[in-house]
Amino acid sequence: MKRSRQREAIISELNSRRDHPTAEEIYLSLKNTMPNISLGTVYRNLNLLSSEGIIGKLFVGGADRFDYNAKTHYHLLCTKCNRLFDVDMPVDDELEKQASNYVNGVISSHSLTFIGECENCSH
Repeated sequence: MKRSRQREAIISELNSRRDHPTAEEIYLSLKNTMPNISLGTVYRNLNLLSSEGIIGKLFVGGADRFDYNAKTHYHLLCTKCNRLFDVDMPVDDELEKQASNYVNGVISSHSLTFIGECENCSH
């Protein structure tokens, strides 16, 4: 994959965040320092990076959200603020083996999102 200034800025912005932003949120963050960047450019680059396995892409809370960490890990979706957070716990590989008993196909990975309230919203 070719390197570009815009792609590097998108990766850097995503790496600096832990809130799993949407493409629009990344676009709005970059617009100040890169006034010529378009929302379409941000979408295309995020989708390319996720298809190459460089970043993660999740469809949660009605929108595509992007994650600098492309490795399998779990998340918490806050029902109050609608933010998505990483859950720091080991991935249960046994879950895929168990699920294989219930599907007519091949399971290659899984994702898990817990639903609840984040630390800030639960107080």
